[in-house]
Amino acid sequence: MSEKKKPSVWEGFKAFLMRGNVVDLAVAVVIGAAFTNIVNSVVKGIINPLVGAIGTQSLDSYSSCLSETCEGEEGIQILWGSVLGATLQFVITAAVVYFLMVLPMSKYLARQEARRKAREGTQEVIEVTELEVLKEIRDALVAQRGSGHSER
Repeated sequence: MSEKKKPSVWEGFKAFLMRGNVVDLAVAVVIGAAFTNIVNSVVKGIINPLVGAIGTQSLDSYSSCLSETCEGEEGIQILWGSVLGATLQFVITAAVVYFLMVLPMSKYLARQEARRKAREGTQEVIEVTELEVLKEIRDALVAQRGSGHSER
């Protein structure tokens, strides 16, 4: 009977971390927590002033009026500046997360997979080579027996 080797706690933890859904969850948490302030600062400190060079300093003030007058709370306003700001913030967040987290993790996992396949390929070559050596030994023994019988 062969005993199954029980995986170590470290191996189980490593397998848990390398599951796709755990990595996706970690990326989502990082998007929500760590990069929010950075992205907000980039949008408010760089993007808004660049857009503001054309008009105002804040995208939130960009709007269009659908009624004849839009003073104060009166009239129907389309606040497209807020939508544009949120869209830019999303694009910047997605780019930061992709280039700083998703892409490096994908490359790391691809390297790990390539190493695993290389190890499996090496194991197959070793097994084939051992098989060939054993066949050669067998053939040599058969040849020796054959030549030994003919001399007697």
